[in-house]
This record gives sequence, C-alpha cells and structure tokens, in this order.
Amino acid sequence: MDTRLAATEPRQDSGDGSPPSALRWVTWAAVVALILFVAWLVVSDSALYREVLRLSTDRAHLKSTLKRAGVWGPVIFMALQALQVLIAPIPGELTGFLGGFVFGEALGFLYSTLGLTAGSLLAFGIGRWLGAPVVRRLVAAHVWDRLSFLVKAEGALLCFVIFLVPGLPKDLACYLFGLSPIPFGVFTLAMTLGRMPGTWALSAQGAKTATGQYVEVIVLTAAVAAIGLPLYYFRHEIVAWFHRTRSH
Repeated sequence: MDTRLAATEPRQDSGDGSPPSALRWVTWAAVVALILFVAWLVVSDSALYREVLRLSTDRAHLKSTLKRAGVWGPVIFMALQALQVLIAPIPGELTGFLGGFVFGEALGFLYSTLGLTAGSLLAFGIGRWLGAPVVRRLVAAHVWDRLSFLVKAEGALLCFVIFLVPGLPKDLACYLFGLSPIPFGVFTLAMTLGRMPGTWALSAQGAKTATGQYVEVIVLTAAVAAIGLPLYYFRHEIVAWFHRTRSH
C-alpha cells in the first residue's frame, strides 16, 4: 500500500481524539444533509441563495446590510467570514476589508478573527472526523498534490507559516490539517496567530478608507506589499522547503 495514502486514511476510534463511530456517522449525515440543502437552494434559485451570493460579491450591498442589521450586523459578518473559509469562492479580502470599513479597525479585526477561527475549526473538524475520502473531494487535485504532505504535519511552525504566507490556500489547508496528527489546540493557536497579520491589515485598510485617511491607506498598503509580495513570490519555494524537510 502507498505510504502516503495510508497516512491519509481516516483514523479509527482509538482514543487519539477522534470522535466515536456514532458521532462520526451523525457528522456524515449532517454534512450530507447540508450539501443537499445547499444544492436545493442553488438549483431552485431561492431568495436565500441569491441574497448570500449578493452579500458575497456586492460590496455596497454588504455594507448597507450590515449597517441596517444593527446588533445582528456582527453576527451576520462573522457568519460570512466563517462561510468564506468553508466555501472558498467567497472572497475573504472583500469581507475582511469591509469589516474594518463598517465596524472600525479594532472591532473589524475582532469580528473577522472570530469568524475566521470558527470557520477554520469547522473545516479542521470535517477533515478530522470524516477523513481523507471527504477531503479529497473538497480539494482540487493540484492542491492535494502540492500540499498533501500536510496530513503528516504536527508542528506549530509549519501551521503558522501556512496561514501567514500570502497566496497559499489557507482555507483548504484547514481540511488537510484535520487529517494530520497536529493537536486541536496547537492548530487553533498557530492558525489564529498566522491569520492575524493579514486580518489586521485588511481591517486597518477598511477603517482608514472609511474615515478618509487615504494617505495612511497608501502607506499601509505599501508596507503590506513590501512584506507580503516577497513571501507571495516565494510561496511555492517555502512550501517545497517544508515538504523536503518533512520528507527526510
């Protein structure tokens, strides 16, 4: 049997933190029911589907909706942030920017962090509880080929770097880390800390744009680009280096 594929097989209930078989089946049923429900919403072109799609793509509509929602605004925003982890096509940069634009730098950063953390932990749980057969269907083949070594990862540093470096598929990595031996608490801490710089930058850019501090927006954007572009440019080399070190 191929050792790489063997490492990605769903773990059995052996006291290592995996859920009992009954809970795994309940989770399977819940995920299937959710997929069928979402498919029905899309096929029927329901009002709920159209509204979620519009919130995900129309910046002005999302902004006005969050402002009109009052105390429910943060809840809606955090739910969208969680969804953009679970459903990759939702643009996280847009929602992160609007968090700062609508709620201010501090609250936008807080709400984004809470929403992203919730979505990341749900994706991690899906990977850990339902195993490789489900994750292989969620991850594109080229992404799996490049990042499948994560299923053997257990170090906090690698997890931190994956979520820190711009351009890496962070949301899909959550599912892959769920297959790995990394402890839940270590993943939570490393993932949250790794996401924070990018989350703060988007929140700050949104908040400063809302208050008309355009010079500061330009300076902040330039600083972020100066740090982020080299990391983005060498992102594949960084991943390859970690892959090689894990292989030896």
